Amino acid sequence: MTDEKEIGRLVRTIRERLNLSQERLAAKLGVTFSSVNRWENGRANPSPLAMRQLEQLVDGLGPEGDHLRAEFFST
Repeated sequence: MTDEKEIGRLVRTIRERLNLSQERLAAKLGVTFSSVNRWENGRANPSPLAMRQLEQLVDGLGPEGDHLRAEFFST
């Protein structure tokens, strides 16, 4: 996987494309606001469960999320 800074870019991009605040994304993922904030600012990485949830959100973006899937979730 990529480093925390890149994960932060992923989280921010997903959140912005879904038009969600950090608080609303946190609620959607079942985590705290501070977790999302730390992810976006490169101070922590999401858990494996949170990464799977983020991957599902990318899938839900359809063609708009294809480049995110290729960059962050392809093996």
